[in-house]
Amino acid sequence: MKTLYKVFLVLSLTFISPLVFGQEITTDQLKEHITFLASDALKGRKTGTPEEFIAATYIRDQLKNDGIELLGDDGFQFFEVVTGAELGKNNHFMVAGHNPAPDSVFRPFPFSKNASVSAPVVFAGFGFDISEDSLTWHDYANVDAKGKWVMILRGDPEMDKSESRFTNFTGARAKVLTARDKGAAGVLFVTPVRMNEKDELVSLTFDKSSSDAGIPVIHITRSLADIILAKAGKTIGQLEKDINDNKQPESFEIPVVVNGQADVVLTKAKAQNVVGRLKGSDPSLKNEFIVIGAHYDHLGMGGPESGSRWLDTLAVHNGADDNASGVAGLLEVAQRLAGSGDPLKRSIVFIAFDGEEMGLLGSKYFINNPLIDLKKTIAMFNFDMIGRLVADSGALVISGTGTAVESEEILKDHSGGLAFELKFSPEGYGASDQSSFYAENIPVFFLTTGAHEDYHTPDDDADRINYMGSKEVLDFAYNVIFDVDNRDQALTFREAGPKERPDYGRGFKVTLGIMPDFASTENNGLRVDGVRKSGPAEKGGILKGDVITALNGKQVTNIYDYMNRLKELDRGQIISVDVLRKGVTVVLIIQL
Repeated sequence: MKTLYKVFLVLSLTFISPLVFGQEITTDQLKEHITFLASDALKGRKTGTPEEFIAATYIRDQLKNDGIELLGDDGFQFFEVVTGAELGKNNHFMVAGHNPAPDSVFRPFPFSKNASVSAPVVFAGFGFDISEDSLTWHDYANVDAKGKWVMILRGDPEMDKSESRFTNFTGARAKVLTARDKGAAGVLFVTPVRMNEKDELVSLTFDKSSSDAGIPVIHITRSLADIILAKAGKTIGQLEKDINDNKQPESFEIPVVVNGQADVVLTKAKAQNVVGRLKGSDPSLKNEFIVIGAHYDHLGMGGPESGSRWLDTLAVHNGADDNASGVAGLLEVAQRLAGSGDPLKRSIVFIAFDGEEMGLLGSKYFINNPLIDLKKTIAMFNFDMIGRLVADSGALVISGTGTAVESEEILKDHSGGLAFELKFSPEGYGASDQSSFYAENIPVFFLTTGAHEDYHTPDDDADRINYMGSKEVLDFAYNVIFDVDNRDQALTFREAGPKERPDYGRGFKVTLGIMPDFASTENNGLRVDGVRKSGPAEKGGILKGDVITALNGKQVTNIYDYMNRLKELDRGQIISVDVLRKGVTVVLIIQL
């Protein structure tokens, strides 16, 4: 670690520019920033790593050197994140005189609850309880799972088909939720031969949520499953064949007791936003704020659940465009604003966000723990991937143009003579940190030159950045920011599109019309971070800050429960929603 920081000190002294007032944004400085942040030495700037802290320190020192006042803890706003999962010391499994070692023929799922269960076992096929117009399948019809282990096959009976009727129901968390609804004490997953002939145990890969399933969930090999099934005169291979051939559920009780314990340890790390402020000069307006943000974290070395598009490759994901380019833009705009010589009326806050790739964690943390008065924050500008402007025919996409009445007019006022096209998207919600601010009724401007084939791969390198294009984008952005800052009147916020993720993927026929708290580490419900205007939630009385604890009488403990409950609902259906509001449970009736 000491060697690492010595290397950093040498590099940072090389790259940190002297304080220069009135300096224009230059391609040379952009290249210096991006080359440093996207270097192999920083190993992809994964949240919670020492290399990422080096990146954070570099950003902090650049801001400080340019005369920006540091906020928080000497420029850092620290918060804790869960970065992985590993086996604890107390995993065990005993059945019929067999006591195998952990990680040999059994392993807990990463989202398992840490608990010990000694109980009988029921076999419940693929673990489905489906009542659809085109599909009916009830694996629990002939068994009582209450207080017992439920043995479930992973996947579905149509894994040989490219489009299975069961696709929307095969998720492991969804199956565990169904088992939990049936009163199961724990779940034993078994992998069918069609899914994995080698019968490899699931990876203990963290899925970016610290919410557990509420009951222990253990993956066992087919050989261990056969030991359990022997008491019923069955084998997992024959059961798989029978269900697949007959396309009929098969379930039964197994006269054996399993004593099992799951112990998963979530690894935690310190993350940090980098925050600085440039004070305005107007006696009144200096107490209002504009936020300029860009996330600096990336995917590290890639791998499962990292977000890498090269699923089987472990290599440095340098993230030059995503999002060293945005951070470089933030630093250059900060330097130019600090040295412009023209006074700013309002104060400007610069934030390099951590944890964006893990679900907007840094911006969410800042919103929940603000270092400024959010009610006096009049606009948020977000730079995310501004380094790949296509020469001659390229476009700068600006999202959030409908979130203030004045936005498009201001942008058009500064569009003359640009070497690129402007494309406007009115909606405030999107896959980056501006969404956290839009949910707080703050007008947002999300600037990006768009995705490309190197996105989330190791090929997103500094030598592929269009530095002149980035400079042109930032010169335009600077003029817009300066204009918004010095206007006599603040921008007029208006809602533009949902304050929620518009669709969670296949299988959802309805939306409640909320923005869920994706970053929550609690396991006692789903906090509502925003309510869409005129959506079912608003019409039914759900408020921002409510914690949803049940849908239609079925428990909701986390985002995964919520999404799986939504899949069960239909458009036009009238449902009950239990919410915890200021410590009091309120039951609302809502039509979808």
